Amino acid sequence: MARPAPLIPLGYGKFVRADRVYALVPLEGPDRGDGRRTLVHVEGIEEPLIASRSEGAIARDLAVALGQQPRGRHEVEGQASLF
Repeated sequence: MARPAPLIPLGYGKFVRADRVYALVPLEGPDRGDGRRTLVHVEGIEEPLIASRSEGAIARDLAVALGQQPRGRHEVEGQASLF
C-alpha cells in the first residue's frame, strides 16, 4: 500500500503535502515581514500560500521528504567545518 507524501511545515500551523509543492518564491522588500517570508505554490490551490519559513528551509524539508539529497551548504566527508 502506497503511503502519502509527508507533510511539510510552512510555519504557524500550516502544512502542505511535499509532492504537491511546485514553486517557492522568497519575498523581498516591503512584501516581507510579520511572518511573511516565502510564497509557496501548491498544486490544486489557486493562490500561493504565505509561509513564515525561509525558502531554503522549506526546500531542504521538501528534498528530504521526497527522498532526495538536500542542496546547499553541507559538509564534505573528511573535511572539517570552517565555522
